[in-house]
Amino acid sequence: IGLLMKEMKNIAPEERAAYGKGVNELKEWALEFLGSLDEKMKAKELQDRYEAEKIDISLPAETVAEGNLHPITLVKNQIIDIFAGMGFEIFEGTEIETDYYNFTALNTPDYHPARDMQDTFFLENGNVLRTQTSAIQIRTMEKTGAPVKMFGIGATYRKEMDATHAPMFGQIEGLYVNKNITMSDLIGDIRAFLKRFFEMDDVELRIRPSYFPFTDPSIEVDLKWKNGRWLEIMGAGMVHPNVLRNCGINPDEYQGFAFGFGWDRL
Repeated sequence: IGLLMKEMKNIAPEERAAYGKGVNELKEWALEFLGSLDEKMKAKELQDRYEAEKIDISLPAETVAEGNLHPITLVKNQIIDIFAGMGFEIFEGTEIETDYYNFTALNTPDYHPARDMQDTFFLENGNVLRTQTSAIQIRTMEKTGAPVKMFGIGATYRKEMDATHAPMFGQIEGLYVNKNITMSDLIGDIRAFLKRFFEMDDVELRIRPSYFPFTDPSIEVDLKWKNGRWLEIMGAGMVHPNVLRNCGINPDEYQGFAFGFGWDRL
């Protein structure tokens, strides 16, 4: 177009006006056409850049390996759900206990031979690593009085290390104190719990007389399991009147049952 403009001097005077008009029209067309094409090319270049740089947030994330709850934790949660469904309220306590709540309040004074039944971890200040979660029951009865229907749960410690025992294990202890409570109520609740836990229509139990300082009468419960063998799973009994008195509850008016087992074994 520039060269065409320079040719104006060589055009006859009478033809220059028409020639100049034609060249200007060509120039205007070229500017409009090339300008539009330039905008389209820049837009396409920007779109290509967007396509190359964009992140599709709808794509699934990379797979992350997830852990699972330990079998002991799963069993613990299942036990809690069952007892809560049976009307028991859950309580927890400290793993370091005083001698009073771990022994004395449970009808086990200093001179009592039953203290030798439990190999205890003693601390320098006279406190102990609790040998049983029964201390939670004592603290609960002191606060709530009777009636009370609860279970304590947590870790317990004993200096036992052999093929069938561990120095630390999980324990659950149930307590129900009310008027006119009998041993039949205790065995009925134990059977109801085990049927729900093992998801069975019935369970075969063996009830044996035993001794615990904090219950009278006391029993131990065995469960028939694989190959017809019996497995001891819990100790239980009617709450000793002295334990009720230590918690400010009149044993002539209220009775109760208590049971304790390790959920590791179940």
